[in-house]
Amino acid sequence: MDFLEPSPSSDPGDEEEAVRPGPWWRHTLWVVGVTALGVGLGWAGSLFRLGPDDYGLLAAAPGSPWPYLGVWAVTGLAAAAVLRTAAARVPVYSPGTITVVLTVVGTRLSLGWRPEAPVLAAMVAGVLVAAAVWAAIALRGKGVEPVGAGSSETA
Repeated sequence: MDFLEPSPSSDPGDEEEAVRPGPWWRHTLWVVGVTALGVGLGWAGSLFRLGPDDYGLLAAAPGSPWPYLGVWAVTGLAAAAVLRTAAARVPVYSPGTITVVLTVVGTRLSLGWRPEAPVLAAMVAGVLVAAAVWAAIALRGKGVEPVGAGSSETA
């Protein structure tokens, strides 16, 4: 269940996937909100160390976090926009959750290890490819008709 997109109907038996039409400002607000949530959770998660000292996930490295937060904000906006654009046309499974998870993980890892520009660019590319593939799978599924759904033939 997508905790960021409750089902518009009151029937609990409805599918989690739903087309999300609406005015452009609502889509924009959703994209900005989901991105802010992902970057904020990643930043908050970087304030403490996860796991043992030998191999745990490092806390935020010393230095300014703003360049990394900026990169992940832009990346989150792009990933959220791709998923929301697809969700406005066809049902997409959990676009908000996917965006938040990708953004949190990228932000958290970047603040802990402070990668150089090529590694950071590879991480960003990975997130954008993952979002594009998720949207493409949903868009591709739109053209596939279930067996026997539209045929008027009887056996």
